[in-house]
Amino acid sequence: MSLCPARHSLTDIKKLVLDVLKPHSPSIIELSRRLAALHGVVGVNCTIDEVDQETESLKITIEGSAIDYEKVEATVRDMGAVIHSVDSVSAGKKLVEPMKTPQDL
Repeated sequence: MSLCPARHSLTDIKKLVLDVLKPHSPSIIELSRRLAALHGVVGVNCTIDEVDQETESLKITIEGSAIDYEKVEATVRDMGAVIHSVDSVSAGKKLVEPMKTPQDL
């Protein structure tokens, strides 16, 4: 076992934006706390997009120094939810914010 601190790869995931479907319970508070507790995660934003009788559609944004997608996916699944899509991924040395192009106007 190495005593050196873990080094982050230049290709580590820094930001994930997920479309998630979950039952009403557990709450988005509990889901956010569980995701925020994962190693390499520094922040989580969880917003409800839609609600029906049995489920909630969420937009989850996760930022960190080295996000482990497999652990995120396992945590979401353990909470009874499912990832519908990965809507955005940022990886590399730093976060790169999307820019509007003429096609977006």
